[in-house]
Amino acid sequence: MFKPLHTVLATLLLGAAATAAQAEDIKLRIASGHPTANTYVNLMQNFFVPEVTKRVAAKTSHKVEFIEGYGGSMVKVADTLEGVQSGIIDIGGYCFCFEPSNLPLHAFQVMLPFGTMSPDMSVKMARNVYNKVPYLSKVFEDKFNQQLLALISDNGYNLGTNFDWNTVADLKGKKLAGAGLNLKWLEYAGAVPVQSSLPEAYTSMQTGVYNGWIMFPSAWVNFKLHEVGKFYTEVGFGAITWHGLTMNKARFARLPKEVQAIIVEVAKEFEARTGSVNEENYPKQLAQLKSVGTNVKSVPESVKLDWANSLKGWPQERATELDKQGLPATQVLKLALEEAEKLGHKWPVRYAIK
Repeated sequence: MFKPLHTVLATLLLGAAATAAQAEDIKLRIASGHPTANTYVNLMQNFFVPEVTKRVAAKTSHKVEFIEGYGGSMVKVADTLEGVQSGIIDIGGYCFCFEPSNLPLHAFQVMLPFGTMSPDMSVKMARNVYNKVPYLSKVFEDKFNQQLLALISDNGYNLGTNFDWNTVADLKGKKLAGAGLNLKWLEYAGAVPVQSSLPEAYTSMQTGVYNGWIMFPSAWVNFKLHEVGKFYTEVGFGAITWHGLTMNKARFARLPKEVQAIIVEVAKEFEARTGSVNEENYPKQLAQLKSVGTNVKSVPESVKLDWANSLKGWPQERATELDKQGLPATQVLKLALEEAEKLGHKWPVRYAIK
């Protein structure tokens, strides 16, 4: 039996109205205190944001629009965790190095210097450790009202300076910058460690606040630090995974399930790319530095071994300190050593964690 035309039209209109009611125009604020010259921020802007936008449009009835704020325009480098926690921003990318009291264990790779120089291996190793120690991800949800979406690897850390040096002894008394725990690497070498952040690096080196930086080559290129520091020395401290991309927990919970799934999916790909893109760029960036007149060289293995030996008791010291705070530090550091070895890394000094 045929329904009257007006009944059919009414049914269609009701269905369309229901679909329209379910479809959402979603606005998300995404930010970092670091500028887009940082590889991971560039990937936030040019991979994460467009991929989420595109996939949500293609696979759902919803639409996502990102409001982007990089380079400190929405949050500063040391305020991003709090920005995500309070909901000032929805998604933030930041270094755990700026959260020494909130996230002291999340810099665990820094506690094991002279790890792998492969960013790809670094992020895989970190992910394996996170998967085996639920605390590392859960603390974001339990204490800071956010969800960890992705880990972020840096490129390999070396030492850029405005002076030439050849042995660890040459660094004694020199003012050298770092961020958070990697200042300890400098302290053990007899240098004078200075806490700093990349947005202020150029001016600080130019004005003599410090004479060098523990830094990866991408920053020496992209922040033009080669103009104020003509010497870039491959020391091989390691590629460190100690940044993360997090999202406000309450905002994530309010998203439609299919949009949540796409964000998680793209974040996983973003995480892998922080490793692979940095890996691919490292030799290119060293070549760029050479092309602009930077003195790029590598230290002999004996210098690396000398430096690593000076630090050999430090991982145990850190583990003991953090264990006393109720954190699973011994478990995490042991796992990190083992996971790196499973992926093929050979430590110049095999740190003993009891």
